[in-house]
Amino acid sequence: MLEAYFRERAEGFPAEQGVYRTTFPDQRFFTPPAGVFLVAEDDDVAETAPGEAGPGAMDAAAEPLACGGVRRIQRDADAPVTFEVKHLWVRPEARGRRLGRAMLEELERRARAFGAGELVLDTNASLEAAGGLYRSSGFVTIEPYNDNPNATNWYGKRL
Repeated sequence: MLEAYFRERAEGFPAEQGVYRTTFPDQRFFTPPAGVFLVAEDDDVAETAPGEAGPGAMDAAAEPLACGGVRRIQRDADAPVTFEVKHLWVRPEARGRRLGRAMLEELERRARAFGAGELVLDTNASLEAAGGLYRSSGFVTIEPYNDNPNATNWYGKRL
């Protein structure tokens, strides 16, 4: 699933911003309680680590439709416990079914359960639908919290 995500991001990355940098996530950061990575298939959301099979992993015949994760990150000492949304993506053929919103809501729920007081994320301005989803879900523009060369916009939400 992440291979397809990264392929689409690289193909659609604005040429004036250079080359998209692909960085596969370290699955240790997406293992409870440090985080979680979810894959949606039809009506289910199966929990699995990136690139791994395991409890809740998808049936080999199932077609994954969407994915996303949250991981705990270190911010300022006086900041609340912060989790970052990563790799939220819906396959093109599954878009328009509100899977992105459902995935974001579930990731927020999981982050709260892990003790998060804040969610942050970065994105690229070329991903207009993603920016709209984040803003309509209560995220507001924040100062950059990382040095992701693919990002142009940073968002945060107090929980």
